[in-house]
Amino acid sequence: MNNIGIWAVTPNGAHMAARLQAAFPRAAIYLSAALEPVAGALPAQRFARLSPAVSDHFSRHDGHIFIMAAGIVVRMIAPLLRQKTVDPAVVVMDELGVHAVSLVSGHIGGANALAKKAAGAVDAIPVITTATDLNRLPAIDSLACELGLAIENPGAIKHVAMAFLTGRPVRLHDPWGLIRDRLPPALLAEDGAVTGKEADPDFPGIYVDDRVVDLPRQVLILRPRSLAVGMGCNRNTGMPEMQGLLTAVLDRHRLSPLSVCTLASVHIKQDEAGLIALGESIGVPLRFFDREALGRVRTIATPSAMVEKHIGVKSVCEAAAILAAKDGALIVPKQNTKNVTVAVARMSSMSSASAPAGRITSAGGPTTSSDRSTPSPDTPPTST
Repeated sequence: MNNIGIWAVTPNGAHMAARLQAAFPRAAIYLSAALEPVAGALPAQRFARLSPAVSDHFSRHDGHIFIMAAGIVVRMIAPLLRQKTVDPAVVVMDELGVHAVSLVSGHIGGANALAKKAAGAVDAIPVITTATDLNRLPAIDSLACELGLAIENPGAIKHVAMAFLTGRPVRLHDPWGLIRDRLPPALLAEDGAVTGKEADPDFPGIYVDDRVVDLPRQVLILRPRSLAVGMGCNRNTGMPEMQGLLTAVLDRHRLSPLSVCTLASVHIKQDEAGLIALGESIGVPLRFFDREALGRVRTIATPSAMVEKHIGVKSVCEAAAILAAKDGALIVPKQNTKNVTVAVARMSSMSSASAPAGRITSAGGPTTSSDRSTPSPDTPPTST
């Protein structure tokens, strides 16, 4: 929460912005061009008109502190808001520093925490209005973000939150124990299914898994970053072919793209434009392994004599996936098109876990399917 903007339009507001700089030394300060410089303050960016300036900078910051009337801020940012999973935190402070109000994105965006920090810096009173916080209950969306779980269906957050507030137990599918210990046992149902024939469509639930299953609308889906994708390709293969195969493989094996945490390949592909573009497109980092590291992997499913001839290892995509998953289990063996190969491994910390027997059922288990395209080697580069 260092990447914030602090906005002021009055002399007192400018002095308050200067006081906040001690708590937020990396913050960008935005002041009305009509104001005199504040003695001792760091340089500020000046704006002639507030609304256009906020519109230009709104999505560039993780959070904003507006030192002005709340009504001004509400009307100004309303057209800029998109969804709670992506909107920046918005805090409103009065120019005398009496209150710091968490206005937008209190949980996921961090506005509640930002309001408390800003209030602490100037001896103000933080104003938090989110019901779970006021009732000292877990905020499931904040917890998901803290644990690095992607929220697939934000609309279901309200069902879980209301269940917590009304004391209605929530069913939990969490085979790897990623969130169970962070929730009070009293909030969780002792039995009942989240998925399958036994699932009650009106019963709130939380599903933490990388497997895609059919779920009732009241179930919040949280995706762990648990899948490493290994990829091989011919030199100068276009990104669309790579993305098309990856999408098809994940769909076929019912794995969530939100759970992909990395793309991996052999080190000679570090400059492969299509691979770089794919990583940027799906928002995951790339990892590259040298021949020696790939050659040490002994759990590959489909070694290739052609790959060994051209690159010097028996596998690229499978071995890279396994290494990127920290020696995890290969759950999707090599799949291919003419120019691309893909394999998927699950992170080692999750590979050996299983759902609690007889408690939560799932319509989709770990994928080890042999449903492959026509076998072909990890595609060797036509040039290196």
